[in-house]
Amino acid sequence: MKTKDLVIVGMFTALIAVLGLLPPISIPGIPVPFTFQNLGYILAGCLLGRKLGGLSVLIFIILVAIGLPVLSGGRGGIALFFGPTGGYILSFPIVAYLIGLFVERMQAPKVWQVFVINALIGALLCNLIGGIFMGLNLKQDLFIALKSVIVFISGDCIKGLIAAVLAVKLRNIPSIQKSLRMH
Repeated sequence: MKTKDLVIVGMFTALIAVLGLLPPISIPGIPVPFTFQNLGYILAGCLLGRKLGGLSVLIFIILVAIGLPVLSGGRGGIALFFGPTGGYILSFPIVAYLIGLFVERMQAPKVWQVFVINALIGALLCNLIGGIFMGLNLKQDLFIALKSVIVFISGDCIKGLIAAVLAVKLRNIPSIQKSLRMH
């Protein structure tokens, strides 16, 4: 891996951590808060691609696991992987990788195309994994657990749209194309 790739990965890992400084929004009756960090890992996937985007998010997850307070609300530690939010945390690198995989395969992607990928994978798949894990963790009926995370879908789709607009616009800047080895 080249030095510039390491720098880009580190910058996106830091961006995801910085997005955790924005306070989480608690929703009554749901033990998982609304956060802004998924904007970071969605953007990492659709801008950096599967390898670099997935790696930046994987490094972020490792930082969480070793206890750094980089998750929204200043949380960190391995115990979070076994609580109600564990499925979401574990889905982050999977989501970034899959978004990167699909966006990489597109020639000159349009905002709407990237948005559809971000919505399906970044909003729906993430909440599916997170909701199932939360339901199992809390010993809830899975239908009830999945029904409770529906409130996150619209906000996550908005973050997916923001990431799509940013990624497409940034991909059109020649210096960024060169840095990310885009064609």
